[in-house]
Amino acid sequence: MAALGWLTPRRRSATARSVLAGEASAEAARKDVSEQEPQFPVHGDDRAAAFFDLDNTVMQGAALFHFGRGLYKRKFFETRDLVRFAWQQAWFRLAGVEDPEHMQEARDSALSIVKGHRVSELQSIGEEIYDEYMAERIWPGTRALAQAHLDAGQKVWLVTAAPVEIAQVIARRLGLTGALGTVAESVDGVYTGKLVGEPLHGPAKAEAVRALAAAEGLDLSRCAAYSDSHNDIPMLSLVGHPYAINPDTKLRKHARDLDWRLRDYRTGRKAAKVGIPAAAGVGAVAGGTAAAIALHRRRR
Repeated sequence: MAALGWLTPRRRSATARSVLAGEASAEAARKDVSEQEPQFPVHGDDRAAAFFDLDNTVMQGAALFHFGRGLYKRKFFETRDLVRFAWQQAWFRLAGVEDPEHMQEARDSALSIVKGHRVSELQSIGEEIYDEYMAERIWPGTRALAQAHLDAGQKVWLVTAAPVEIAQVIARRLGLTGALGTVAESVDGVYTGKLVGEPLHGPAKAEAVRALAAAEGLDLSRCAAYSDSHNDIPMLSLVGHPYAINPDTKLRKHARDLDWRLRDYRTGRKAAKVGIPAAAGVGAVAGGTAAAIALHRRRR
């Protein structure tokens, strides 16, 4: 039995070396906790807010494309226009970036489509289109980030090149504070087919955030901004807490160089990043075109 004596707990008095070891361990634990990332967002900080890009940050794909699908369903335009929208969306999905030429073409198409229609009509239709095409494309991860800011008592704004009416519908349906978007000119509540200024894109987003922060009394160094696109680097650079969400290649590199936080909620790498063959891109466009034609035939 003596051989099993080592199994029996024995009371030992603390030596100077054991005391030193215990104190060192406790200090290391405290240091580790103190060096962890502080809680963010900060609860009760009313001078902080969050600014979220929309396309591929909050929602998969381009809001303008989904809006176009809804307008086509309501006979606002012809099949050839929907085919063009399908091509623009296929490019956006495969490339993972906002191509200025494609974005401009999409905006021009949308402006020509809504010209002569009442603002109130488009706002009402926007509510329906959100339910039909957009609700299921909201990224849950990004939605959770926005909710964390709301739970902390902070305001949360969408900032997008999409028409402000669409952005406001999405913000309202997600329970956000509001939205900054491209403003289409209207006279007596009717769209003229022109923009007020230019699309809210790139540097214009940064200016909109700066102006809103001044009006709201916000401290931008305590604010956060979220985007997937390198085009939004000016907006992300304004705030003290920039996040790259589902980032394109250029933004990912920029974020890593500056030690910005990264979040990716996609289930796999973007096609363009894994060298998808050009034929696959053509197939995606063909699929979108075929779907458009099939839909048109069913409507006849």
